[in-house]
This record gives sequence, structure tokens and C-alpha cells, in this order.
Amino acid sequence: MTNYFSDLQNKTVIVTGGSKGIGKHIACSFAQLGAHVVIIGRSEEALERTLSELKVFQGHHKAIQMDVNDIATMRKKVDDIVDEYGLVDVLVNNAGVNIPRPALEITEEDWDKVLDTNLKSSFFLSQAVAKYMIKQKAGRIINIASQMAFVGYVKRAAYCSSKGGMVQLTKALAVEWAPYHINVNAVAPTFVETEMTAEMFKDEAFQKDVKSRILLGDLPKPKDISGAVLYLASNLSDFVTGETLKVDGGWTAI
Repeated sequence: MTNYFSDLQNKTVIVTGGSKGIGKHIACSFAQLGAHVVIIGRSEEALERTLSELKVFQGHHKAIQMDVNDIATMRKKVDDIVDEYGLVDVLVNNAGVNIPRPALEITEEDWDKVLDTNLKSSFFLSQAVAKYMIKQKAGRIINIASQMAFVGYVKRAAYCSSKGGMVQLTKALAVEWAPYHINVNAVAPTFVETEMTAEMFKDEAFQKDVKSRILLGDLPKPKDISGAVLYLASNLSDFVTGETLKVDGGWTAI
């Protein structure tokens, strides 16, 4: 029987926002399959906790404390990673932020923070990594977008804009970098059950509204998102690029 995902063993994988929630599960899933995982995040404490979990699995794992909006530092860190690991096989742009606020109340600072974190940083990190992927004529870039790239929702004007931009960025980079055998794709989850969304789901009316829009009737778990990411990182998806895989339980099917 074919050992699916065995090709991910010994691959070097960078996961931004890799210390918590979906990013943490993605990082651990790669480590479990024998990849070398570099997680990037802002909280040193959370990074160290997650790194200790990664080290249960064989591989050369590393945590880097950094704000992805610091583009100059980010470029330097990518160079350092390549110096240490030799190459980067997979980049997962997972870092993101949302400031849920009515459109009339969104400030310029709110808008810039959401767009810079969710979209701008993903582009410039992809650019920094692609420089090396082009030389090695291989690579996978996976952007964590959102179903909100395809539908609107209240208090999410900036967030929807950032994720819609990420879907288009995915297509643009896929077109430009295809000649170098770099596959660029995205995963678009619905609301996911994590410790970070637990607070918002204490609002029973909000929880009821969200679940009423998901055809499968419940929230996905982080493993559901990790499965999509692993598929796009593996040789199972060799002929897939410029695509956004929705993991939304059918929300956008209606």
C-alpha cells in the first residue's frame, strides 16, 4: 500500500503563526511526518511550548520569535534558515489577524494592521522564500486564506478584503512562478474550533448563526485544515497550482 505523504519526510517547512491554533496543528502534522519544521510567531512563550511538542518527533525543528510585519528582519531570517537548512521546500503563510468591527467604526490603523499582517507580510515572505525556490527549481507555497474571500460577513470588511486579496495573490504568484516548478495554492477554512475562537463562540447567537450556514452542521477541527495543507504540500498535488481549496463544510456552496 502506498505510504501517502512519505515524500514530506526530511523536507524543510516554514509555518508562520506556528505556535498556536491552526498553525500549531499544521506544524505538528509536518513534524509527525518527519519534516524539519521552523515555526515563526510573536509570543516567545507560546513558541517554546510548541517547539517542545515538535521535538517529540524526529527532525531538526526551530522556533523564531518575530513580527511578520517587520519585513527587513523577516528577509534576514529567511536567509538564516537557508544557511542552516540548505533550502526551503514548503512555506505555509498562516499568520493572520482579525479586528471585528462595524465598517463605519474601522480606523485606518485597524485597516493597515489587518491588511499588513494578512496580505502584505504573506507576499514579502513568499518573495523572500521564492528567491531560493527558484534556484532549486522546486517548492510549495500554501496561503491560509478564508471562506471570507468568497462571502461577506458582518464586522469583517478589512478581513474579507485581506483574504480576497490573498486568493488573487495566490493566482498571480502561481502564474509567475510555475516555470520554476513552484506550486502556489491556498486553503480557505471557515471558522475553526480552536482556543483562539473559543471566546467569540461564547456569544450563543453568533455561534448559532455560524453553524446554521455550515451544511455539515458543525465547526471543523484544526486537523481538517492540516489535512488540506498536507495534500497541497505533497506530491499528491503535483499538478495543482493557483487553486484555493475551501474547507468550509459547504458554507460557500449555497
